[in-house]
Amino acid sequence: MTFKELGIHSDLIKGLTELSSINPTEIQLEAIPILMKQSTDLVAKAQTGTGKTAAYGLPLLEKVDKNKKVVQGLILCPTRELGQQIAKQLFKFTKYTKPVFTESVYGGARIDEQIKNLKRPTHIIVATPGRLIDLVKKDAVDLSNVHTIILD
Repeated sequence: MTFKELGIHSDLIKGLTELSSINPTEIQLEAIPILMKQSTDLVAKAQTGTGKTAAYGLPLLEKVDKNKKVVQGLILCPTRELGQQIAKQLFKFTKYTKPVFTESVYGGARIDEQIKNLKRPTHIIVATPGRLIDLVKKDAVDLSNVHTIILD
């Protein structure tokens, strides 16, 4: 089965191909069809390097309404390094699409800079829990339009 057969649009496939992701991995074959067809809870487990970010990221990118300048997806991760890696991957996937803006927020970086960056159009936030709590307490992030939450 191909990414196209899984319902992934050709512009995202171009980004995947450039990353040498030509054929879906086992986790992608299992998760993508479920996430593309319905809004549901899904728990998936796979080894590092098996393509989990694409397994949840591609369906999320497909569901983002690029014309709405609001946060629609939230990805929570335990470390700043993982958050930066996820945001970078999502950016690479969308190289050939209409822009989907992703912002990575985490502790150890200047919160005032992150608040400033969140004032730009942002579709997806990748956050560590502590920093997200800080931003919510400061009323610096609006999560009322989020339709997808991912725990990585």
